[in-house]
Amino acid sequence: MATRTINGRRAVDRRGVAARLRVAYSTVNHWHRQRARFNFPEGVSCDGRDWFWVEEIDTFHTTHLAAKRAQLTTIDRSGDPDELVGSGTAAKILRYGSYRNLPDTLLDQADRTEKLPDGRIRRRWFRRTVWAVADARTGRQSTGRTLGITGPRKPHPYADDPRLAAAAALLAEATNTGQEARGLGVELARRLGIGERTAQRLLAAANSDLDR
Repeated sequence: MATRTINGRRAVDRRGVAARLRVAYSTVNHWHRQRARFNFPEGVSCDGRDWFWVEEIDTFHTTHLAAKRAQLTTIDRSGDPDELVGSGTAAKILRYGSYRNLPDTLLDQADRTEKLPDGRIRRRWFRRTVWAVADARTGRQSTGRTLGITGPRKPHPYADDPRLAAAAALLAEATNTGQEARGLGVELARRLGIGERTAQRLLAAANSDLDR
């Protein structure tokens, strides 16, 4: 990451944008490639690199998040906030067509869990928990590719996830100490308080970014 002053104005490079906005580097590249679509700042070229004014990046991010939130479905806020509900009702609260569409962020924050005889996990949430998770959403992930057009590779589903930084840090630790990748999912799940499945996905996404 680099920061510099150009003509009296603070600017950051692409990695600086990623760090400032807590998104993946690939997401910044995606925004820049399709800046007309996302209204991403044009930036300036200096010493063979792209630089972006800090104030324009901050304004872009505020506007971008507001636009993404506006795309979200309106949730059902009726009922007792302390009522425990299952996955089917949680999906209805979020206006999803099926419980299979429930996001990992909700699955990882179940207020009650029960292991069934067949090994599956039954999850239940207070209505207020479902509402809180919905309120924390930032919007749908950018698709990265226009239908019918061969274009740049789209970002992974966790491109905007702030937990990606923790996954990348853990991978770096493992590399520096010569630790095997086996068991990293368990460790990341412990550090972030999330499910191991989600942790494995975050590690895979972080590793993909490192390979770019």
